[in-house]
Amino acid sequence: MTSKQNCVALTTLLALLSCARTAHAQAAAADTITLDRIQVRATRLVGVADFDTPASVDTVSLRDDDNGSGVNVSDALRRIPGVTARDRQNYAQDTQLSIRGFGARSTFGVRGVRLFADGIPATMPDGQGQLSHFNLLGGDRIEVMRGPFSALYGNSSGGVVQLWSAQGQDGDPWRIRATADSEGAYTLGAQLLGKVGAVGYNVAATRLQSDGYRDHSEARRNAFNGRFDVELGDSRALTVVLNHVDLPDAQDPLGLTRAQVQADPRQATGAATQFDTRKSVRQNQAGLIFEQRVGNAQTWRAMAYAGQRAVEQFLAVPVAAQANPLNAGGVIDLDSDYGGADLRWSWRGESGSRPFEFTVGANLDRQRQQRRGYENFVGSTLGIKGALRRDERNDVRTFDQFAQAWWQFTPRWSLLAGVRHSAVEFTARDRFITATNPDDSGEVRYGDTPPVAGLMFNANDVLRVYASLGRGFETPTFNELGYRTDGGAGLAFDLRSAVSRNVELGMKWRNARDARLQAALFRADTDDELAVARNVGGRSSFQNVSSARRQGFEASFDTALGADWNLQLAYTFLDATFQSAFLVCTGAGCSVPTTPVAAGSRIPGIPRQQFFGRLQWRGDAWSAAMETVGVGDVVVNDIASESAPGYFLLNLETARQWNVGTGGLRVFARIDNVVDQSTIGSVIADEGNGRFYEPGPGRGFLLGAEWTWNR
Repeated sequence: MTSKQNCVALTTLLALLSCARTAHAQAAAADTITLDRIQVRATRLVGVADFDTPASVDTVSLRDDDNGSGVNVSDALRRIPGVTARDRQNYAQDTQLSIRGFGARSTFGVRGVRLFADGIPATMPDGQGQLSHFNLLGGDRIEVMRGPFSALYGNSSGGVVQLWSAQGQDGDPWRIRATADSEGAYTLGAQLLGKVGAVGYNVAATRLQSDGYRDHSEARRNAFNGRFDVELGDSRALTVVLNHVDLPDAQDPLGLTRAQVQADPRQATGAATQFDTRKSVRQNQAGLIFEQRVGNAQTWRAMAYAGQRAVEQFLAVPVAAQANPLNAGGVIDLDSDYGGADLRWSWRGESGSRPFEFTVGANLDRQRQQRRGYENFVGSTLGIKGALRRDERNDVRTFDQFAQAWWQFTPRWSLLAGVRHSAVEFTARDRFITATNPDDSGEVRYGDTPPVAGLMFNANDVLRVYASLGRGFETPTFNELGYRTDGGAGLAFDLRSAVSRNVELGMKWRNARDARLQAALFRADTDDELAVARNVGGRSSFQNVSSARRQGFEASFDTALGADWNLQLAYTFLDATFQSAFLVCTGAGCSVPTTPVAAGSRIPGIPRQQFFGRLQWRGDAWSAAMETVGVGDVVVNDIASESAPGYFLLNLETARQWNVGTGGLRVFARIDNVVDQSTIGSVIADEGNGRFYEPGPGRGFLLGAEWTWNR
């Protein structure tokens, strides 16, 4: 952020904190506080509240009044410290997500962060995930875990994001929701929520139609999510989860150079219209979770899931580049079948006359992918599927075993420790073999056993202090393994998995009026960090660059200000740097890395500072809120020759509620970027053509209505 923006942010922060201090000076906190014991699924603990967990765990409620579009996960995650979630104004590339700097270098999709929807994995076994089937309309909450304990989920380093749908109960309302904004986007959704006999149901369907903020960015998306909770008796329960997403021909405007942004931020890159760059996605997934309690101490949990995902993407790979017989063409065609199972046993009791919990389990996942590549031209016509250039079958198998224990060994001290062994195997079988394109078949295996441990001190009823440490493990994805740095055939067998050492010191405070303060210092040192080595004709190859460090501070504060007001604050400082020097390519035609990157250089794609503030008022019928969002500058490439400037945005919203007969009508309006500031909403790190920037929208308006039927 600029000095002027920093001044505005500081002034706003001080004003908001002043309001909070004044409100709390008017009421004394109670001497004794009773905290609910809840299930914290993020740590696989049954009876330990997140307040007593030595880890950074945040929960965002999705059932509070939502005055946004209700389709972008980034809207819900921006209030969590340590999390960078960017709406790219590009539905062909999905939300850009990173936690504490992990995953920021992903060109598309989500990597370095594990994703789950209702306990079912939304991350593929190779570590690549998608947020496309996170349906916020049917959601109840989003849980985010950051830090060492995310290692217990296996192939990731940054953290865990979980979407949980609302569980249908007797008397729950049904609702219909619609929105429209000034950029030509509209949404329409419906949710059926309730319970019939022993079956609770939550069925949500949404449709998005968008003209796009930028040229060549039209998209439409249909999504369906269903959750069914079946009571099988006093000690047994079954949950069925269904997901469907259809995103046909979402246009991709690609990134812009700095000069193009300054000339017209709404424009699409010339290559985008020339090659009609676009992406189609269709996904169907089903999952089952069965839980069996045995007495008061034991719980068995079994999970199984399966799905299909089809992706077709048209890239802007130049025709000349495809003359290389080793080039895979400019059209990617992926058909994936995937699935897995998880079985775990938990026990709650006492050890040494003190509360003790223990969980042990194993999971197996498999992904089979049919990958084909085609030329993106026929004759002189561009942007259509041409001749076959790649045909292979890729398989990923994972087999993990894990154990975790929690022990409150004194009234004030508790220990949480765990270990996980991960084994990941990649196999590729080439079916496109010619005289000039040899057999690319091969396989590679990775494995690690990362431990984690955390110590919690119960200072008093309102304050917890903790320390945690652990090791993370992250394999390359198929995107990174696919091509060797020397341009030869076969997988990049020389790539190693990245291993990180994580340390965190934190505190949690919560008073009788449910005001909450969390703060944490963290450091993650990574060996064998993965980075781009070169880019030739639209094909990237990768390398391990020895060591990197991500360290910083994050804090959040949430409190009620009297009966009608609420304040939320979140701040992140993150220093992410390479700790050793290495060589990279700079330019689209580079084939041999020769440009040095000095030790201490910033890792691209990661803002050094982030700030979020929200002040909300709720009356009997009216409500209003003010949001402030600040993001620091972002380096866009390894050599730090360019960066995206920081920004500070002001957003306003209001809503009106009417009770009508057996239902209710809520009408809401929102203004984003009130002062119409020019911003770079997201960046494409290390883009080989220098098109690093994806502009954010200017001032925008949204209107919406929601009808609730109380049956």
